[in-house]
Amino acid sequence: MAWRILSAIVLLVMGGIHLYLVFYGVGGILGVLFVLNAIGALVLAIGVMVLRGWLLSLATVLGLLFMVGTLLSLVLALTVGLFGIHEVLSFELVPTTLVVESIGTIILAVTVALVLRSQRAP
Repeated sequence: MAWRILSAIVLLVMGGIHLYLVFYGVGGILGVLFVLNAIGALVLAIGVMVLRGWLLSLATVLGLLFMVGTLLSLVLALTVGLFGIHEVLSFELVPTTLVVESIGTIILAVTVALVLRSQRAP
């Protein structure tokens, strides 16, 4: 249960960072994507906490994929650009986001492993 709580927290923090950036001034299509990211993170965090059985497995795997996808999107935006968007490390909360999403990926990977293992045990 502790890993599920940690997973929900990192999902909420990641979504909160993106929502904060929308209020900070990120607009246009990127702002819309950030709002959708925050909504998705909230839905997945709730799912990780309240679901049971195979739905819990689904929620944790989707949470991991969501976190990895968000992290990879940021890395691509920092390096080669993503959909014409080029990001810099000096922009608001980029280093923090890299740390949160990297740690979140590890936490969610452990949570997925624990949930899948517990469901296979008799």
